[in-house]
Amino acid sequence: MSETAAKATGAPVSSGDANRWKALVFIALAQLMVVLDATIVNIALPSAQTDLGISDGNRQWVVTAYALAFGGLLLFGGRIADLWGRKNAFVVGLIGFALASALGGAATSGAMMFGARALQGVFGALLAPAALSLLAVMFTDAKERAKAFGIYGAIAGGGGAVGFILGGVLTEYMDWRWTFFVNIPFAIVAAFGAYFVIREPEGGRNRNPLDIPGVLLSTLGLVALVYGFTRAESNGWGDALTVGMFVASAVLLISFVVTEARTKAPLLPLRVITDRNRGGIYLSLGIAIIAMFGTFLFLTYYLQIVKGFTPIKTGFAFMPMIVGMMVGSTQIGARLMTRVPARLLMGPGFLVAAVGMLLMTQLEIGSSYASTILPAMLLLGLGMGTAFMPAMSLATLGVEPRDAGVASAMVNTSQQVGGAIGTALLNTIAASATTSYIADHIGSATSRSQQQLVALEGQVHGYTNAIWFAVGMLVLAAVIVGTLVNAGRTDTAVVTGSGEGAEEELAIPVVAH
Repeated sequence: MSETAAKATGAPVSSGDANRWKALVFIALAQLMVVLDATIVNIALPSAQTDLGISDGNRQWVVTAYALAFGGLLLFGGRIADLWGRKNAFVVGLIGFALASALGGAATSGAMMFGARALQGVFGALLAPAALSLLAVMFTDAKERAKAFGIYGAIAGGGGAVGFILGGVLTEYMDWRWTFFVNIPFAIVAAFGAYFVIREPEGGRNRNPLDIPGVLLSTLGLVALVYGFTRAESNGWGDALTVGMFVASAVLLISFVVTEARTKAPLLPLRVITDRNRGGIYLSLGIAIIAMFGTFLFLTYYLQIVKGFTPIKTGFAFMPMIVGMMVGSTQIGARLMTRVPARLLMGPGFLVAAVGMLLMTQLEIGSSYASTILPAMLLLGLGMGTAFMPAMSLATLGVEPRDAGVASAMVNTSQQVGGAIGTALLNTIAASATTSYIADHIGSATSRSQQQLVALEGQVHGYTNAIWFAVGMLVLAAVIVGTLVNAGRTDTAVVTGSGEGAEEELAIPVVAH
């Protein structure tokens, strides 16, 4: 019986498979693994670099190899999920990620490590959009969808901070290799659970032929963009290859859009991104992530270098942010999503996060953690958690079932590109401000201790300058939401499934204006 008929007769309305909440556990576990991996390796990098004999010039490839593969292949991974089926793509992604993690943990050379990280990125690009699109097609009741995306949003937002804690514990008390091996049990449990529990709705596959030109243009364009920002961080914005990467990326991505507009079965149907609500979500999320990733980076350096925190203590210092995100996602966003328009959660959420950032601009060498950093982190987590939850849900809301994978991939792509831009751009701003400060003040420092003090003051000055920029990014994200996102609260309606041979009714949420 369709949902409409059920409502008309007063019969109970089914909202997806009975095991969907069990499935959520395994989907959330997989998402946690992917998000953890983005930060956990950073803590272990110095130890791994020493053991494997990786030069300072090449160490960035431990991070860059993953970022390039993950960011470049996300759209392709989303399309494969639509073609193969999200459950199949999810399980294959988990198994591949586990094998790549085992290879990284067993690495005996820098090249082996770089290859393992690239493989992690490849399978992560298959896994991440499959996970999000599974939620989109499995949770069809508005209130249940809000709860599911609240949990998912909290993990997506707070998992990176958890990575700092776990990375610090594993590196300090065990060995850096365990930052890779720890993924294996996560992946095995999630893969087995998903295989036996997930029942993907029928009729949602997109069996059209694969758009090979679109795959090549999007992958090369995104790889060039991510690499351009990554290279700018280490070689400067005026570097010839950096500029060349940006030019190549622009040409490739423009060619991609032109190709998609003319192709009968495009990799990325333009209807997915030209919808003003989804377009606003992708753009605002990417800009907000620029601010957030920069904050992770600067706070880590500030706490360890300026305040002298250990890796473990630094990790636990991020706990207020995690708590704020959990409260924002599950207690505010999830509870209000079906009652108020998404922009009234996202816009204020980004502004609350901006207030938290504003507190961090007051950082000095002697700043108190309890009076400055802790409330700033709470506000940042609370605001981002409140904004993330409706954003994750709205980004896949109302899409045709056959487009769920690629729409989910666009969420991950905006976050991945935003993270690459944030790390490079904010780091460049901070480094420039630090250099200027030290040049202006070092002349008055007569002793070695005074020079060291000026150097530390310069670092903090650089951090606060970059954080001011991050405040502006969050305000801009709120403005974009207020301008473009005009969706009301979410209700449920019945739309026609569009998979091959499918003419059955599929209940999914649509936007009520």
